[in-house]
Amino acid sequence: MASFQWVFCTIIFLFLFNGFGEHGNSRYQRVYHRKMQIVNNLPTVYVDPSGHGNFSTIQSAIDSVPQDNKNWICIYIKAGAYREQVRIPREKPYIYLKGEGKRKTNVTWDGHVSIATDATLTSEADYTVVKSITFINSYNIPPKGNVVMQAVAAMISGDKSTFYRCGFIGVQDTLWDVQGRHYFKLCTIVGAVDFIFGDGQSIYERCSISVNAGIINGLIGFITAQGRTKPNDPSGFVFKDCGVFGTGLTFLGRPWREYARVLFYNCLMSDVVVQQGWAAWNFIGRESQLTFSEEDNKGIGSNTTERVSWKAKLSQQELQQLTSISFIDNEGWIMKQPVKVL
Repeated sequence: MASFQWVFCTIIFLFLFNGFGEHGNSRYQRVYHRKMQIVNNLPTVYVDPSGHGNFSTIQSAIDSVPQDNKNWICIYIKAGAYREQVRIPREKPYIYLKGEGKRKTNVTWDGHVSIATDATLTSEADYTVVKSITFINSYNIPPKGNVVMQAVAAMISGDKSTFYRCGFIGVQDTLWDVQGRHYFKLCTIVGAVDFIFGDGQSIYERCSISVNAGIINGLIGFITAQGRTKPNDPSGFVFKDCGVFGTGLTFLGRPWREYARVLFYNCLMSDVVVQQGWAAWNFIGRESQLTFSEEDNKGIGSNTTERVSWKAKLSQQELQQLTSISFIDNEGWIMKQPVKVL
């Protein structure tokens, strides 16, 4: 147990380690201004805990955005470790949070009393973009005895939101994909138990799904716990061109609600995935209502010969529908965002 804790903490350290230099105020502003001009010409405010920016915390920068905001604004966050809770309220859409790299800009909190209020990041607004930031819930790292608590790193409930090159690190309930249409690309998501869960309608493309079930006392983990409640609900999790790896053993998912829908498509799976693949959990006897599917995957963990008999087989039309970007965007909203992620 101790060795797993040491290995996991070492991985987190290496993932986040970065050296930071000192910047003079004028030079700092000039460099950031040039960087932002390269990306776009948005109104921009800068967060720097050393006092060289407009704000010293991310939340104070968000608080400065007017309610019912109608135009994109960029909050540029200097590399560093931020210990704070961050909340983008529903009445503040069109915010673009831009860090300097998911190994350079990270936000950590250890909330664990309620998943509804204690996430490190809570994003309630529509039209939110986050790029190059890692969000960590540190409560279970390393585990405190034999008890692992629900501890959310990010809670996403706004519609039409994009996360690009972000990290989400936790153990149980890392990423709460609550509801709405979301696009995650080139993200790293770390966890052991139900660490991608909720009723979101989301595509995870070219993401790293990093399992740390090796630290939960020999128990088998679960990557997903999807929450679709009706057969005609559009929600579901689609993992496209992703990698699944890590320590310990894990199921690909179990249903949080009775019509859960999850697809792994063209993913590379290591031997962390158990042969059964999926668990019915509280819905034994109602497996026919679930849509848990795998198509065109590779790697040792993708062998489906011993999978549960009720694993869904999608038609080509269903597969096309779920893996196309139109599954979450038939209006073109992704291409209208300030950072192009396709």
